[in-house]
This record gives sequence, structure tokens and C-alpha cells, in this order.
Amino acid sequence: MRYQAILKPLRVALAAVFFVSITLLFLNLGGVVRMLAGWMAKLQFLPAVLALNVGVIAAIVILTLVFGRIYCSVICPLGVFQDAVSHVGALSRKRRTHGRPFTYRKELGWLRYGVWALFVAALLLGINSLVAVLAPYSAYGRMVRSIVSPAALSPTLIVAAVSLLVVVLLSWFGGRSYCNAVCPVGTTLSFFSRFALLRPVIDADKCKNCKLCENNCKASCINIADHKIDYSRCVDCFDCIGKCRFDALHYKFAYAPKKPVSPESTSDSGPDAGRRAFLSGAVLFAGAAALNAQKRGIDGGLAAIEDKVVPERATPIVPPGSLGIRNLTSHCTACQLCVSQCPNGVLRPSSSLDRLMQPESSYENGWCRPECTVCSEVCPAGAIIRIDRSEKTSIQVGVAVWVKENCLPYAEGVSCGNCARHCPSGAIIMVPSDPEDEGSVKVPAVDESRCIGCGACEYLCPSRPHSAIYVEGLQEHKTV
Repeated sequence: MRYQAILKPLRVALAAVFFVSITLLFLNLGGVVRMLAGWMAKLQFLPAVLALNVGVIAAIVILTLVFGRIYCSVICPLGVFQDAVSHVGALSRKRRTHGRPFTYRKELGWLRYGVWALFVAALLLGINSLVAVLAPYSAYGRMVRSIVSPAALSPTLIVAAVSLLVVVLLSWFGGRSYCNAVCPVGTTLSFFSRFALLRPVIDADKCKNCKLCENNCKASCINIADHKIDYSRCVDCFDCIGKCRFDALHYKFAYAPKKPVSPESTSDSGPDAGRRAFLSGAVLFAGAAALNAQKRGIDGGLAAIEDKVVPERATPIVPPGSLGIRNLTSHCTACQLCVSQCPNGVLRPSSSLDRLMQPESSYENGWCRPECTVCSEVCPAGAIIRIDRSEKTSIQVGVAVWVKENCLPYAEGVSCGNCARHCPSGAIIMVPSDPEDEGSVKVPAVDESRCIGCGACEYLCPSRPHSAIYVEGLQEHKTV
């Protein structure tokens, strides 16, 4: 079967395209990358589930039912990253193991399904921080964003560093151990992959038990002693294909007529057990996902400028298009893509436990410009829905609040007016501080019916370290 010779090179080429493109997307190398690779982020399984993107979900399920867990070895960036680390680790072990870097290991069912059950419970209960930590695509995004461009020692950076360490160690010494023992998406797809139409099949009559295929299986799912492959763990990397010197292993249609087998050769891991696992797992995951989805400085001179202090907001500000804190919290997987793509430096990961690592807005380094809709364009999970520029200018995410004690020009008897001059919605006007004296110092007054919470006033306020005007967020966004 000559076509089998191209299976691995084709898989590696496609995986490289997805991996490099998504990595560049998180590195925010410009609009061209976002235009060419943005759609790849929307193909990720968990974000598609949270966004109720039925087309993507159906495509991944059908792909898995036909080809097996191709998603894990081609589309998922964390899966491809594991392959790269595993490959290097295997090369270093070959010298010590006489060319046998892997061997068959029994499934760690207690860990695999325990983590999966915990993940489903977190979805049902709305414990989104735990969901974000376990989501593979989001974990990879945090690694790239937080480790390549660390802003400070933050909870997000710590979680990313720990995730990286765990994934690297497991991949180096155990191949796809993380995929098949920890990753909830891998476990979910395993319910489908055990019924795949096309998969590696061992011809027991030709097999000489040389274990060459088993020793090259990074998923450790080939049991050559029993001539069996655990298809729930096989990630279709095709490393085993072409290794067999006796033509006993082929990637082919799995439901061709077979020779009769004795009752002794059957076990509880057969089709009936697999079918029960598939049905129960699919129902639980779909139910959890459906329930979760319903919750829906420069001053022009040479003097050093003191950095601004983040104001203590009673309600955090979340991006336009997120509809409000509840919708963002229930959909966001904290992948950091919107944070990395924000051109104005407004979005950053939250340190709050109830929204850990999810994006929130703050205006010390920039403000949310009305013409920018990048975060709504790149979000793959439906946490920030797609909006256009005209829609954004009418979305109120917060309201500006003036703090008299921080207004230095006012304290010195001078009218600054910087906030009023730069307000894009005309929501701030300067009025006399003494209503009975038209000549008194002018102070800002905020028209809450027009303010959209963009933060231009807060960012451009010259007062340091605390702005004299800041934005207080809204729980639910409004239209003005």
C-alpha cells in the first residue's frame, strides 16, 4: 500500500502549518497573520463548544469518527508541541534503550476519567478557572503569551509556567501521556475515536512480535503481545506505519470482514464496552457544555513620568462584545488570544479567583479606541461576540467617575479640561465648580447616558499616580 508512505509526512506538514500559524497568532505579529490564521483558532474544540459553533463541533466529530484522533496530532497546538518535545526526548533515550524509546502501558483509567469528570463538573458548576487551566488550546496560548512576553509575576504567568513544566516532563519521558491521562478534550474525542472507520490494524498472522511498532508508539497504546491497539488513546501520528518489516501493520478500513475469533479472545474492552463509554461520555459532555453556554506615557519633554496606579474598580471592565461579566465568565477559556492581539494594550489577564486569567480592561497603558474591534474578531469561544465599528460606539461597558481629590489642576485653581477635549462620545463637559459663579474653575461633568467607558479620559488624564477620572465597569453592557 504505497499511500501509507505519505501518511506521516502529510500529517507532519499539516501539523507544522497549524502549529506555526497559531503560535504566530499568539505572538501578535500583525494583521496579516490574524487574517491568514485567525480561522485556525476557531477550529479548536473547546472554544467551539462554548461558542455553540455546531458546524465546527460536527466537523471535528465526523473527522474523528472517520480518521481517529487526527485533531490531536494536527489541529491542537498543544498536541503538536508534545510531539516535538517527545521526539527530542525519544532521540535522547534511544541510545540508552537500544532504539526502543516507548513501550506499551495500560490505560490510567482512574486518572484519565477522573480528570475528565472533574472537568465536566467544573463546566456544570461554572468553575471557569479550572476549565481554563485544563483546556489544551488555552494552556498553549498562555504559554506563548505569558512566557515569551512576560509582563510581571502574575497568576497567569505562574499557571503558564507550571503547565509548561508538566507538559514538557510528561512528553519528554512519556510521549503523549498528557494527552491520554490529563487532557479532557483528548478524553472526549476518545469516545469517538474507538469507532473510527480508518485506523492502524495489526495482521496477527503476519506479525512476528518484534515490537518495532510498539516501541515507536508515543501514545503507548500498541500491545503487540495481544495484537491489539487501544484506539481510544491512538492519536494517529502514523509513527508506527511503515515500521513493520513484515507488512503486518496497515492504516485501513477497520470494519472489513474478519476471521472468526474464539470467545477467549474477547474482553470487556470490545465494541459493547466502547459503545457504552461513548454514549455516556458524549451525553455528559454535551449536557455540561450546553448548560454552560446558556450562562451566557509621554509628556513631550525629557522628565520621567510616574506610572499610573490601577484604580480600585468596584466592577471590572470587560471588552465590548462580551455582553457583560456573566457571559464572558461562562464562555471564556482564558486562552489569552484577545490579550495578545489587543493593539492598544488595554486587555490583560484578571487576577481575581472567580475570573482567573480571563481578560479585563484597564487604561494605564492605552484606551479602547472606538474603531478597534480586534478582540471580537479573534475570540474563538463566543466570550466576545463579533461586532462592527458602528456597534462598538454604542456599547456602554462602563461609566467615567470624577475624583475631585485627585484632580491636581482643580486643586491649583486651573481648569485642565483634558478629559473633556479627548472624550470621543462627547460625554464629558466642563462646568463651573461653583454653579453660582460662572468664573469659577471649570470641572468635568459626566453625562452617563452618553459615556461608553472607553477609557480615553482615564488614560489621558495628566494626574499621577492616580487619575482624577476613571471608568467603573458595568455588570451587564448597555446600548447608548
